[in-house]
Formats: sequence, structure tokens, C-alpha cells
Amino acid sequence: MYKVMDLFCGTGGFSKGFENAGEFEVVHGIDVLPIAVETFKANHPDAFAVADDIRKVRRSEVAEATGLRRGDVDVIIGGPPCQGFSSIRPFRSSADDDPRNSLFEEFASYVNYFRPKALVMENVVGLATYEGGNTIDRILETFSSLGYDCDWRILNAANFGVPQKRERLIILGVERGGSFQFPSFTHASASKTIGYKNKSRMHTYAAPVSTLFDTEDFDPLPSAVTVREAIDDLPIVQSGESSECYSKPPRTDFQRARRENAPDELTLHSSTRHSKKMMEIIRHSGDNISCIPKHLITSGFSSCYSRLRGDEPAVTITVNFVHPSSNKCIHPDLDRALTPREGARLQSFDDDFVFKGNRSQIVKQIGNAVPPLLGQAIARSVLDALGAPTPQ
Repeated sequence: MYKVMDLFCGTGGFSKGFENAGEFEVVHGIDVLPIAVETFKANHPDAFAVADDIRKVRRSEVAEATGLRRGDVDVIIGGPPCQGFSSIRPFRSSADDDPRNSLFEEFASYVNYFRPKALVMENVVGLATYEGGNTIDRILETFSSLGYDCDWRILNAANFGVPQKRERLIILGVERGGSFQFPSFTHASASKTIGYKNKSRMHTYAAPVSTLFDTEDFDPLPSAVTVREAIDDLPIVQSGESSECYSKPPRTDFQRARRENAPDELTLHSSTRHSKKMMEIIRHSGDNISCIPKHLITSGFSSCYSRLRGDEPAVTITVNFVHPSSNKCIHPDLDRALTPREGARLQSFDDDFVFKGNRSQIVKQIGNAVPPLLGQAIARSVLDALGAPTPQ
């Protein structure tokens, strides 16, 4: 089994994707949020989990606790919060002891200390254009100075079976002299691009999806998983209601996969109890805020108070997906916001994934997570790079 460390692990959605890909053992996770680490521990019980600021934890302490030394770790993954990018400096070997280092430098410090065979860093798409692209270039230069060949792509989770249009910037790297490829699409979905100086990195394929498979050499990819295909097997609950029982069998492959190991009791399927005014707003909701009568609202982004389309993937799920005033999160067919279980489904979490904390904490964990199915697709590319046969 290949050993994986998950830095800035949150709930562990990214590492769960690696685990689900097969051949990977998650040995360590660290995050500053204690409740997120509790969730990580519940789903990775054999991993050494730390709830602390990564800048305060010495690599030697992690090595001692795990018994892992330089060369024992195969893959380091993680998503350093973007606050640190404004202060990226050339890597220094003393980074272990300098509390002023950016969080990216902490990631680089782990790579320098444990020398994994491969690394994966995920982040917001805005990193590609930050400081005119100079920041991403400096990150690649840092990894190069440590002996890794790296590149990056912007991947849309909808292209990998996640019922959500969620774009993330992925940096993939291997020890110098190795080779790797970014994951190929498993589902077709139109994707936007952003204004980076090198357009070829916007996606694994530069051509529009509709033209990718117009030859006899390729079978068309299945369409992206839609909101209804992800959640319409769940019981109908209205505003303020909840259900703990599955009321119907799964009808799609996505639903069957999410419920494969689920307990008999349905969890997290409780709806926000909306106010009378919010219910009136919701009844008028449509594709954007312009559908709402002016006398009901005073301000908001265009996506606020908006209803998800059932026949396409969801927009990006945020930490506010139970609050219609914050983003597009109204159920396509019911007059209420999404439940935590529906949000977890749209993030591709299996129904047996354990979330710790109260309802608001769980919603935040779900919204912040890397979708496990996206992590799984990336993990399979890493398996190929490491020379292991990819599980079918």
C-alpha cells in the first residue's frame, strides 16, 4: 500500500478519494480545525491525526509518532489556504522552525522533510492568475528546487462524476525523471476558463467537450451527473422537517454507489426552518435573483435566493448551502434550501461517511471539502505515475 499524508486535511474528502481508489493507505492528517479533524479521524481511524496549526508542529514529531522517515511516505496531498500566497518566498531548509512562513511553505517543508514519490496540491482557480501568474510559477519553481517535476491544470469536478460544477486548481508532481498525466474525463460537461496567460492548462482537454469525441476512435462520455440524479432518491422533506429513513430504492448509478455501504438509518436529512418571509421569497425563486419581486429583497448577489436546476450539475456548493440568502441552494423541486445530506451528495460523499459536530459545523465541513470523486480521479493518475496497475 502506498502511504499518503493529507495536509490541511479538513474532513478528509481528498484523502477519502485516494483511499477509495485502492492501493493507498492514509497515514497522517493535520488541520487547524478540531471538529474537522474529528471527522477525519472517524473516517481514517488508523491515521495519525493532529488538530493544530501546522506551523506549530515539527516534522520530527510527526515522523516519531508515525514511525515514518524520509522516503517512507509515497504521496503528500493537501490544499494550503490561499492567505499565504502573497508572502511566498524562495524555499529555505529552516522552514520547519520559522513561524512566519506561509502555509504553502509548510507544505513544501513536509515535501522536503519526507521526500514523497509524488505530491498533489489543490487550491482555488484564482491562484492561476494571482500576481499575473507569477505566484503559481514560484510554487512550481519551489517544487523544482526540491527535485520534483510539476505541472498544473484546472479541473472541473463535474467531469469526474461529481454532480457539481466545481473548479479547482490541481498541481501534480513526481520525483524528477518520472512521468505523469492528469486524469482523463469520465463525464462530459461544458466548462468555463479563466484569463491565465497559458490557456492550455485550463483543462486536460483544450477543445470544447462537444468536439472531443467526434471520431470513431472514441465513445461519447456519459453526461455529467445532474442534481436530480444525485438526490431524488432521498425522502421528501419540507421546510423544518427531517427524515431518518430511506423511502425509495436508488434509481441511478450515482445513488447506488453513495448508498452501497450506508446504514439503514438516513442521517443529516433535515431541512432549515425558513421564516415566513423567506418562504415567500423561495416560492418566487428561479435561475437568479431577478426572479424575486423587488419589495421582498433589498440586495444580494445574482446567485442569491436562486433555485438549482434539476437537470444539470449544481453550481459550486459553499459553506452557506443551507441559506438561500447566501448562494444558489434552493431545491429544484421543493420550496426549501438543501439539507446537509443533499449537500454531501452533491459533493459526492458516500452516505456512510461520518461527519462530527453540530449541524452548522457539518454544513461548513461539507462546503469546504474536496469532493471524494475528484480526489479518486486524481489518485488514479498518481497510481499510474507510481507504476501501479489502476484498479478497475
